[in-house]
This record gives sequence, C-alpha cells and structure tokens, in this order.
Amino acid sequence: MTTSTVLPRWTLATPIAAWLILGAAYVLPGHGLLLALVGVALAGAVFAAVHHAEVVAHRVGEPFGTLVLAVAVTVIEVALIVSVMLTSGPEKAGLARDTVFAAVMIVCNGIVGICLLVGGIRHREQDFQVRGAAATLAVLASLSVLTLVMPNFTTTREGPLLSSSQLAFAGVSSLVLYGVFVFVQTVRHRDYFLAASPDESVHAAPPSSAQALIGGGLLLVCLVAVVLLAKLLSPTVETAVQNIGAPPAVVGIVIAALVLLPEGLAAVRAARADRLQNSLNLALGSALASIGLTIPTVAAVFLWTGQPLVLGIDGKETVMLMLTLVVGTLTLSTGRTTILQGTVHLSLFAAYLFLSFAP
Repeated sequence: MTTSTVLPRWTLATPIAAWLILGAAYVLPGHGLLLALVGVALAGAVFAAVHHAEVVAHRVGEPFGTLVLAVAVTVIEVALIVSVMLTSGPEKAGLARDTVFAAVMIVCNGIVGICLLVGGIRHREQDFQVRGAAATLAVLASLSVLTLVMPNFTTTREGPLLSSSQLAFAGVSSLVLYGVFVFVQTVRHRDYFLAASPDESVHAAPPSSAQALIGGGLLLVCLVAVVLLAKLLSPTVETAVQNIGAPPAVVGIVIAALVLLPEGLAAVRAARADRLQNSLNLALGSALASIGLTIPTVAAVFLWTGQPLVLGIDGKETVMLMLTLVVGTLTLSTGRTTILQGTVHLSLFAAYLFLSFAP
C-alpha cells in the first residue's frame, strides 16, 4: 500500500475531537476557551471533510472528482447559511446573497488569481481546455446575473427582493442550469474538462473501494459536525464583525472563506504541479455549485417558512461582478495563462476586500 492510500491519523482524530468539543460546548455554553476551541475544531472539521472528499474524488476519477469536492463544499456552505439565517431572523435576510457573492469573488479572483500566479512563476506558461472553461464561465455568468443582479430590476416586488413566484423561478432555473452543466461535464462532453495531455506521473495510486467508502462515511460525520459547530460559533463571528466596525456583509465573506479555503489550497497545489485544468475545474466548479445549489436550497427553505430573502447586490458590487466576468472571459479565451493574468485577478480580489471593509 502506498503512502497516498493510507488514511492519515489526523483525518480520524479531527472529527472525533470536533464532536467532543461540540458536546462540551453544549454542556458549558458561552465559555471563552471553549468558543476558541470550537473555532479550531470547525476549521479542522472543514479540512478533514475536504480531505475525505478528495479520497472519494480520487477513487472515482476526473471530472467526477472535482464534482464531489464542489458538492461537499457547497453542502457545508448551505448548512452554514441556513442555520445562521433561521436562527438570526429577518436581519440576516441578505446573508445568502453576501455569502454567494463572496464565494464568486473569492473563487474567480482570489483562488484563480493565486493559481495562475503560482503556476506562472513555476512553469512560465500553462495550458487548459478552452471549451470546458468557457462553458463553465458561461453558466457562472448567467447564474450570477440572474440571481444577484436581476432582483434589483424586477417590478412585481420592490428590489432587492423577489416575489414568491420569481424566487421559485430563480431556484428552479439555477438547479436546471447546474444539472445540465453536470451532465455535460461528466457524460456528454466529459473530454472538455480533461487535460489535453494528462501527466499520470503526478497522480498517486487511487485508494481502494473500502478506503473510499470509509472516506465517504467520515465525510458525512465531518459535515454534520461542521454544521453544528458553525451554529455555535456564528454569534461570536457576528459580534466580532460588529466590534471592528465592519459592514454586516463581512460575515458572508468569513463563511465563504472558511468553506473555500481547503479546496482553494487543493486548487493551488494542482496549479503548482502543472495541472491547471484540474485547478480550474476545482475553483470554477466550486463557484458554480455555490450558486447552482445554494440558491435553490435557500429559496425552498424561505418559501416554506415565508421569511424574506434578499438577493440583489448593490451598485458597487454589480460593477465588481461585471468586471470579474469580463476579465475572466479574457483570461480563459486563449487556453494559456501567465503570471500577468494571475496578477490582474489578484488586484481585483484586493479591491473587493478593501471595498468590503471600506464601502
């Protein structure tokens, strides 16, 4: 058995420790030290969840592997959003919008920028499949505008809110678009999302079926722990954001950054290993799943509960989104990237972070 197929001990110890800390936090609510441990356990559970998703992904192969990772990350994101919004009341009606928009900015500018910069520094130029990247970006642009911009211009109900029928349409159309994309990615045009000349030497031996099943079970354990830990920690995060005088939208950035960080690291590792196709599949697939799965789920929950759901972003954020989509289109139009494209995307990400704290 190779080292790559052995289940690391920390991936077993982390979920156990997370559940122990979770139990202690419920017994002693509000204890300062326990809250700090909850934060550490939450981060550890997220990393463990993504590791186990990677085990399953490695077993099933590409492009199914990146789909497993994207769905796992999105489940975490949806769980965090819904748990915080349902427990906080109407004042958190815009959390889903803030988190989804933050995920798009973090992925399309932050993660993609770092991947292109790291890959360009190490390999000068890197190539990828234009057809797959263009298809992903087309769906991402459509979903982003329809769910985050269009609510500001509807007239049935004053924006940035949608009427019940409009919210239902947004949820269904998002799910349909994402479903068709998954079908194209995994069945109809799978070759669009595979490296043109794969280098099998950079891949470790795949895990056995038993290890993949164990990884899948531990993935579920970690995901449940993440949801419960995040529910405990969310009031502390909100208080910290208020204490530093940051806008409420920063809470969405924190949630998106938390769930995307491990997958972002995986994407950077792939780019550094000269596997930019896998890197883009990971990054852009996460952004797409974030909208295509989060919006339908949140829409269904809030249609059921009757609570208001704010989806429309403001003018400044709309400009940032449009600029990101235009630059992304130019970056992915040639099939080759250098450090210049990475630097451009990172400059947009820096602008997004600065304007989020100083709107």
